[in-house]
Amino acid sequence: QEQLVESGGGLVQPGGSLRLSCAASGFAFSRYHMNWYRQAPGKERELVAGILATGDSTNYEDSVKGRFTISRDNAKNTVYLQMNSLTPEDTAVYYCRNGALDTWGRGTLVTVSS
Repeated sequence: QEQLVESGGGLVQPGGSLRLSCAASGFAFSRYHMNWYRQAPGKERELVAGILATGDSTNYEDSVKGRFTISRDNAKNTVYLQMNSLTPEDTAVYYCRNGALDTWGRGTLVTVSS
């Protein structure tokens, strides 16, 4: 059974950094594009970043360009989201997703606050 487990969230001050991880199991991870989404309180879930199966190409939502970096390690079946220069507007539950299989993790909470 496909499974995604996010980790790495927490409380961070504005301007700080966090690295999220998403460990995949139950499917051929290296064959699938992967995405990070987030859902802020009272808002709809939105796509934050995506990465091709090979890792050769990435895409970002405009508000995170230049601050967030998505990457993957196919040998470890893991996708990452490095988040720098965090602002309170980045506060959300962050989810990883395999779009082709429509598999979601349970999410990890990121809170940016002083």
